[in-house]
Amino acid sequence: MSSSRQFAIRGVLALCAGVVCLAGTLMGCPATEVRKQADPVCGELEKNLQDAERIEVLNLLSAAFTAHCDDLVLTYGAQARSEFRHKSFSVTREAANVFVPDGTFIEYVMESYERGYLSILLASSYLRVHKDQEAKVELRTLDHELFAPIYNYGEDPVNLLLSAILWEQLGEIGEARVDWLRLRDLPHLTKKEDAALRRFAGERVRRIDSGDGAEASWRVYRVGTFPRLDWDLEFTNSTSGYFSVTPTQPFMNTCISETGLRLSTESWFEKVAMRHSGAYHPLLNVQTWIRLPFGVAYSLIPLAAGASVMVGGCLLDAAGDGKGALCQLSIVGGVAIMSTAPQVLEGALKPDLRHWEDIPAAIVVTTAAEPGLEPCLAKQGADVQRAL
Repeated sequence: MSSSRQFAIRGVLALCAGVVCLAGTLMGCPATEVRKQADPVCGELEKNLQDAERIEVLNLLSAAFTAHCDDLVLTYGAQARSEFRHKSFSVTREAANVFVPDGTFIEYVMESYERGYLSILLASSYLRVHKDQEAKVELRTLDHELFAPIYNYGEDPVNLLLSAILWEQLGEIGEARVDWLRLRDLPHLTKKEDAALRRFAGERVRRIDSGDGAEASWRVYRVGTFPRLDWDLEFTNSTSGYFSVTPTQPFMNTCISETGLRLSTESWFEKVAMRHSGAYHPLLNVQTWIRLPFGVAYSLIPLAAGASVMVGGCLLDAAGDGKGALCQLSIVGGVAIMSTAPQVLEGALKPDLRHWEDIPAAIVVTTAAEPGLEPCLAKQGADVQRAL
């Protein structure tokens, strides 16, 4: 072969190699760009997670899950569930907690629904990174979290629904059927809206048994954000100490369509609302009643101080043969001090309503390909986010 021909062949091969490299580079650009966009978000979240308080850690885990920072969810989520799961009793802290606003000296302990939802996020993150066996372990852990007879306990329909969906996504129809049956037969589902959930779960069991629904392709969406909580004193007809706990906005009704179900997280709110009841947390209930006389005593301090300012100022004004200016000023100042008594009472009696804040107000599960095709989602607008 002549040297000129060898040179030509080498040139063609070099050109082809260059084209292949260029194509590979261009194809790799989107992935590289995505990593460049995602890494700073995950890095900032991790930085915040390291020094955050317990409630903020939970909120940051929600943000990490939404941003697909699955490594963060798996690392810090498992750590949070382990550390925030059990209550450590201290006689000193429990006694001191009576004299200050509820929860001041007490570290937050997750409610059972929060432990369950955290297990759901962990299982979903494992599913995203294609670690199916680890996801199954998390779902079995979820069962234990819902039924474990520890400080905070009790199953709830939202986590059972998500568990059933995840089992189906993992191809474990038998495990999913167990959760659908539990949803259908939950004993505390007594509201009118609960009948719709029972029908949906029962229909799913029927379709699984008949073989019609074994290949369902589920999509899960979170709707809105859990509302803020308000409270008031209620000494009669109260099931939670002497508190009446209400959401600042109402929860959505249960919605069922041919393709999906919308279920609110009102059951999660009810766990927080009953936190100070004697049947659920006897210790918190006792502390609540002991705190009441101290709160009343604290509120009398500004009343007494205000009265002293008023009387003392007027006496000084009279003794100094004043013209009433000091007395008038003392009355204004005394009334201002006395007017703080309700705030002092409220601060002393305020219940511990801490909770995981960045959680959905409702969950929608659907087989529809797009959110707009699901009747239970069509009117929710920007409040909808793809969850699983």
